[in-house]
Amino acid sequence: MRTVKDRCVVMGADFAGFPLKEAVKAHLIERGWTVEDVTPTLASADMYHRVGFRVGARIAEREYEKALAFCGTGMGIHIAASKLPHVHAAVAETLPAAKRAATANNANLLAMGAFYTAPRLAMAMADAFLESSLGEGYEDWEGFYEYHLIGYQECEDFDYEAYRANGFAVPSPASAPLGPEPRGLAY
Repeated sequence: MRTVKDRCVVMGADFAGFPLKEAVKAHLIERGWTVEDVTPTLASADMYHRVGFRVGARIAEREYEKALAFCGTGMGIHIAASKLPHVHAAVAETLPAAKRAATANNANLLAMGAFYTAPRLAMAMADAFLESSLGEGYEDWEGFYEYHLIGYQECEDFDYEAYRANGFAVPSPASAPLGPEPRGLAY
């Protein structure tokens, strides 16, 4: 698997997200990242959902640890990528949201919308997302990692039929105490 520790990422965009993807890609390459671009030209930028499937497949097949995806709003490509197994996609329009997607939700695909996100912000969001991991920055918040790991794992292991058979409740739910938020925690 190509990992963020090895500074490897996969990305793709539809026509609307293509210019933003290009800006973020150039930024990452300049910072030493190896980037696999599933849409290297505007002509290869298919409809948002098809690109979402293509990028998400790299996560589902365990080829990459994290991915970036771009469309007009970030929403459509996020929905499509989320259809693939093992993809935990997030949409972010702010730097704190991008970082939190990684640190609290253990997202492995970040979607951004070119209609709402300027290139410099997108670059900072990509850096924050790619350089953060579950629980990081929250060591002073008692139970933060354990609590959010349960959420991630229950989503990863989700079986709709078992959920339905259990009266639309998670079978054998895990639990972890989450202490109060420490003072001064910005994100």
